[in-house]
Amino acid sequence: MGNHTLTRNNPNGFKSVLVTGGGGYVGSALVPRLLDEGYHVKAVDLFWFGQDIFGEHRKHPALTLIDLDIRNGPELAQHLKGVDAVIHLACISNDPSFELDLTLGKSINFDCFPALVQGAVDGGVKRFIYASSSSIYGVKEEPDVTEDAVPEPLTDYSKYKLACERLLREHDARGMERVTIRPATVCGYAPRLRLDLVVNILTTHALVNRKIRIFGGKQLRPNICIHDMVRAYLTLLEAPRALVDNEAFNAGYHNHSVEQLAHLVRDALGDPSIVLEQVPTDDNRSYHINSDKIRRTLGFTAQHTIQDAVRDLADAFRGGKVRDPLTNPIYYNIKTMQRLKVS
Repeated sequence: MGNHTLTRNNPNGFKSVLVTGGGGYVGSALVPRLLDEGYHVKAVDLFWFGQDIFGEHRKHPALTLIDLDIRNGPELAQHLKGVDAVIHLACISNDPSFELDLTLGKSINFDCFPALVQGAVDGGVKRFIYASSSSIYGVKEEPDVTEDAVPEPLTDYSKYKLACERLLREHDARGMERVTIRPATVCGYAPRLRLDLVVNILTTHALVNRKIRIFGGKQLRPNICIHDMVRAYLTLLEAPRALVDNEAFNAGYHNHSVEQLAHLVRDALGDPSIVLEQVPTDDNRSYHINSDKIRRTLGFTAQHTIQDAVRDLADAFRGGKVRDPLTNPIYYNIKTMQRLKVS
């Protein structure tokens, strides 16, 4: 991948990272950051949202873009050879997108996972970082849900996330380190922007319609700013083996109700004239996650607030980076899947 010098040395000696889903929401922010930190990066994706999301980084000498369906296990295995670490982001993301086509969702989120893990083991990968989800906990009454809480996934999306966690943990990894992260819902601006996530939805409607519709309101939703999500993956790449191998970590910032989030959005935008309207919902998913373990064990704490994420989005809107936010399918996973007739 050309001559390239690490700007800072990974304490584990890792120099190369393969990111599945590198062209997605989190990937579009993570891949450039990994390059800036000096890693060689292979970004594996079908690039539904294009490859120009990487901007100037697209021409980076240490970046290899691999247009590949992760369900193609044998070809993916070839690209895994000689890679130090894998960050597995690729999936049909979130419940509504998964439920659009359950067979498709299962094929991408679960059926191809054993071959991916085996390909990583056979390829000599040293560390495998799996992006699970805090939704595996289901609805919890307790105010702080820690990593040892009993998972009670409510949807197929979260059930298969949990199934992958278990498969990874039980796989004969022949010394490959395995670590799972369970992120809160990500928010804020990234080059491959998603506007179908709760804080981003509320912000979009506040900016475009000057009205925020609050569906329900009392449900608790943990969130994390995308800048912190990227930092969390860097932290997992650099952490000592003894602290992460076979561990799972929650990663969130604050737990707020949907109603509180709406008020935070309006306050962050500094416009009290934005109308808040409450409407009923049958989406009662509600959970608090506790992120003390990742702070205590790895020294990671979120540094960006939800208000920071809202202001970043507002800056992107005002800077002309977001085109037709309510109707453009590129910002919505379901609309893009329908438009591309994904199968």
